[in-house]
Amino acid sequence: MSERLSLALEFLEQSRQQIDQALERSIRDGAASPRLDEAMRYSVLGGGKRVRPALCLAAARAIGADPLAALAPACALELVHAYSLVHDDLPAMDDDDLRRGRPTVHIAFDEASAILAGDALQTLAFALLAEAPELSDQQRIAMIRELATASGHQGMVGGQAIDLESVGQQLTIEQLESMHRHKTGALIEASVRLGALTSGSVTDQQLAALSDFASALGLAFQVQDDLLDIEGDTEIIGKRQGSDAAREKPTYPALLGVSGAREHLEKLLDQAQSALDSFGEEAEVLRAMADYVVVRRH
Repeated sequence: MSERLSLALEFLEQSRQQIDQALERSIRDGAASPRLDEAMRYSVLGGGKRVRPALCLAAARAIGADPLAALAPACALELVHAYSLVHDDLPAMDDDDLRRGRPTVHIAFDEASAILAGDALQTLAFALLAEAPELSDQQRIAMIRELATASGHQGMVGGQAIDLESVGQQLTIEQLESMHRHKTGALIEASVRLGALTSGSVTDQQLAALSDFASALGLAFQVQDDLLDIEGDTEIIGKRQGSDAAREKPTYPALLGVSGAREHLEKLLDQAQSALDSFGEEAEVLRAMADYVVVRRH
């Protein structure tokens, strides 16, 4: 195992423990409905790699920001991500019955509970940002705007709509990348940008470089996801292997072939790493995270 990959795995584990504790605290007050509370906990505390919040924390480190200031936005990102998975798994969407090695929320509970749990996680994300004591009013507003744009109709939700509309269609590489820049890439880019925004002294040049890094990384993440759908093991990836192919969803391997998808993945990794050339050792965790994304097995 390379030194960089070891660094990424160590940082991911440290971040996961920190984020899980903070997420537990954020839900501790409880929902008005005990069943809703249980469904929310099942949705967000039942495992997960925590890549997006880890990227947020790593970006804050790269800028030299206070890591405590990045904790609230990191949790907000994971809450939005968890809500999106709950809703994506619904019968009206991707109709999946397995997520993170467990029954999906609508299977473990029911469809109404899954919808409401997703709604509650999404709104909780913005409440955490609005109330974060370590952030200034200006930072809170900027982060709320950033996350709302990345997760809404101009970002993740818009990408999911394109994905559903594209089932059974043959897309060009440009159309496929446009879809995934919205569906997957927007929230990954927001993860890095929110981490950078925890510093009141981040420059436009630094923010632009980090955005370029995250843009390439977001696409790389999706290419690897598509490859895992073909080559992964259900027990390891935590969801049904081959589900994208079974639903005739457009993917990188379907368009480029497996070897072509791997070549494209390497190009995206090179782009991501090159975007960090202006940073020093403080960005080494971000570089390690990029390497992890392209070799992960789940």
